[in-house]
Amino acid sequence: MKYIIKNGRIILPDEILSNSSLLISDGKIEKIIPDGQQISGDYEEIDAKGMYVSPGFVDIHQHGGAGYDYMDSDEDAFYKILNIHLLHGTTSVMPTSLSSDTLGLERTIDSYKKAKKDERIKTNLLGLHFEGPYLSGNQAGAQRADKLRNFIPEEYEHIIEYADGEIARWSVAPELDGVEGFAKACNDNGIVLSIAHSDADFDTVVKAYDMGFRHITHLYSAMSTITRRGGFRVAGVLEAAYYIDDMNVEIIADGCHIPPTLLKYVTKFKNYDNIALITDAIRPAGTDIKEGFSGSEDNKTPIIVEDGVAKLLSREAFAGSIATANRLVRTMLGIGVPMVEAIKMATINPLKMMNITLKKGKIEEGYDADICIFDDDVNVKYVFSNGNKVSG
Repeated sequence: MKYIIKNGRIILPDEILSNSSLLISDGKIEKIIPDGQQISGDYEEIDAKGMYVSPGFVDIHQHGGAGYDYMDSDEDAFYKILNIHLLHGTTSVMPTSLSSDTLGLERTIDSYKKAKKDERIKTNLLGLHFEGPYLSGNQAGAQRADKLRNFIPEEYEHIIEYADGEIARWSVAPELDGVEGFAKACNDNGIVLSIAHSDADFDTVVKAYDMGFRHITHLYSAMSTITRRGGFRVAGVLEAAYYIDDMNVEIIADGCHIPPTLLKYVTKFKNYDNIALITDAIRPAGTDIKEGFSGSEDNKTPIIVEDGVAKLLSREAFAGSIATANRLVRTMLGIGVPMVEAIKMATINPLKMMNITLKKGKIEEGYDADICIFDDDVNVKYVFSNGNKVSG
């Protein structure tokens, strides 16, 4: 199918083009042409009516949505979750697990492999992201403490082999005993290392960086900061994230996990190119669900939804977000981040951070035609995935 998208403001990596049209052909971006230029061929015309024409969003940390979780045994879970986020502009996803036993991780791998063959799914699957189970009990957050454990070489080596190349990223706490062996196993298998739910001190993070940890999972959530030991202040993961210039950070920019004031702080002291927007979305995302649970049926954490976020029943901590990617972009625009930079945080940056070299994440000739069209309030009106119109 061929499309011509007219009358839109086309978002490129360094500018926004007006008075131009976008041609899509055979699933690819064919070219950008000035308005009025004659074209030959049978193109279906899409009138963007002055709205923004953006690359499709990329979410590298997403647990669920539409009432489902990626760790569910339900064969429709992946389809339902991916479809609800697709309607909000997310065309590429890294499905994410919660801490579980070995069987639960194996089951998630099995579900992922089946999803890759599911012809109903139009979203690009970028590989699995395992969040845990090798996390700090002191920084468990919404992760179930009884599922956390130290590194077990026999377990993670088995999981890596069982996944057969499908694990793209693994988030762990680097202060746990045995991290060196784990890091080597991941590096040897092309798995991106990320620091998460960690009580590490500053020096431990620096050592982890030298082992290949280049990414911080959900900055500000479930991580150490300045503490006192015998009266002396000791810096933590948060301070190291700012200190190491090329350490990448991802932020849940729903306006709740990190309020606008702190988002301004992040964007002032971290280079825009080292920031990725993530939803960290759980079951209620894209729905009106007000209470329920996160995780799978046999690995539940009860939650409630209020004030635009999921919370533990005690209301003492958040339990995950209910955001879709367009909400993240809207939040960043609201704190003054330029449109071009906000879109890079939701497209180019996460792909680069995950070492993904697919031709995705920007509008450029020859790239995959993953496109979303949205209005000034970032309400998504049209979505294209690999050149196929899936919404609008």
